[in-house]
Amino acid sequence: MASGTLYTYPDNFRAYKALIAAQYGGGNVQVAPGFVFGETNKTTEFLKKFPLGKVPAFEAKDGQCITESNAIAWYVASNELRGKTDIEKAQVLQWLNYSDSDLLQAVCTWVFPYLGILDFNKQAVNSAKTDLSNILTSLNNFLLSRTYLVNEQVTLADIVVACTLLPAYQTVLDPEFRKAFKNVNRWFTTIVNQPKVKNVLGAVKLCDKEPQVAPKAEQQGGGKKDKKKGGDKPPQQPKKPKAEKEEPEEMDLADEALLEEPKSKDPFDELPKGTWVMDDFKRFYSNEDTDKSIPYFWEKFDKENYSIWLGEYKYNDELQKVFMSCNLITGMFQRLDKMRKHSFASVCLFGKDNDNTISGIWIWRGQNLAFELSPDWQIDYESYKWTKLDPNSADTKKMVDEYLAWSGKDKDGRAFNQGKIFK
Repeated sequence: MASGTLYTYPDNFRAYKALIAAQYGGGNVQVAPGFVFGETNKTTEFLKKFPLGKVPAFEAKDGQCITESNAIAWYVASNELRGKTDIEKAQVLQWLNYSDSDLLQAVCTWVFPYLGILDFNKQAVNSAKTDLSNILTSLNNFLLSRTYLVNEQVTLADIVVACTLLPAYQTVLDPEFRKAFKNVNRWFTTIVNQPKVKNVLGAVKLCDKEPQVAPKAEQQGGGKKDKKKGGDKPPQQPKKPKAEKEEPEEMDLADEALLEEPKSKDPFDELPKGTWVMDDFKRFYSNEDTDKSIPYFWEKFDKENYSIWLGEYKYNDELQKVFMSCNLITGMFQRLDKMRKHSFASVCLFGKDNDNTISGIWIWRGQNLAFELSPDWQIDYESYKWTKLDPNSADTKKMVDEYLAWSGKDKDGRAFNQGKIFK
């Protein structure tokens, strides 16, 4: 029986996996009191135990430390939860991997904008709905003649998949959407109503209605008043007493050096601005369906001062798991953060685990390869083959439309899997 301390923030569905598994394992797993995400996990004491600062994190009674929610859940689980035979253990691990590589992305992309964790992107949410619908269709067929995912009792596979689906069932899967997945609904309600699961989750309330995105708050300000002759004058503000002039503090050499250091320039500033307001397009693309945003792009695009490029990852034969390929895209986006103002990209992943490719269309100010404008932007770009596209070509228009709509296939016929937007 594994005992120890779990570091997590409240209502973390990833942490629920370990807490439920511990109920079955019989160990004493306590949640660390007073944990504050973004503070506790950045302290020196925490980072000594968990150098990556990730949560949930688990410290066993003997001082051994583990991160990654599935690994923690596996450690604290009972032998029965892990599977009785070698094939059952492999099947449990199969579902744990599937949950992280396929299911988690669709759930988070759909749910997180409604929780304020991600910006709302209508196209991304609609794509996630489709992805999750496809996943649930397969799961529904699988559960047609099964009560549980692996054998005839609850295993860690059921716990992990149910916890991953939990935010969706609570937030966005309304009765109309759930109607098509009766077998999944039966299985999910069976799992969350198990006594040991209920000890952690309590009573799970299913979504009644998919939430709406709250409109941006209107700018605050008083209403206009009619001007009337002889109306009240606004009260005069009392004059502030003049502050005594303070002598400037004497600067040391470091302060002087910082003061004299020139502000870094945006490399795009040297290029003609043109007529296209890229921010307008980014907003339109995020908030409208592609049947409107794609024509809007071609209507407004300034081909004289902006260019379109195809970026194809050179080492697709080395790509393995889909989630690892997605991490490559995300990492590149993060390292190019200062390029966002005058750039836009739709980068897509095609295929499946152990057979996938990365490519995307990039748009930026100027007619040359933008990465060469700054050494800070050159970390990843040599890993891609870059081809400048002719905006007047019908082939370019078709390609750009497919990347913006997250549809189509790669040049070898692999189906679209998922996409990420750089904006």
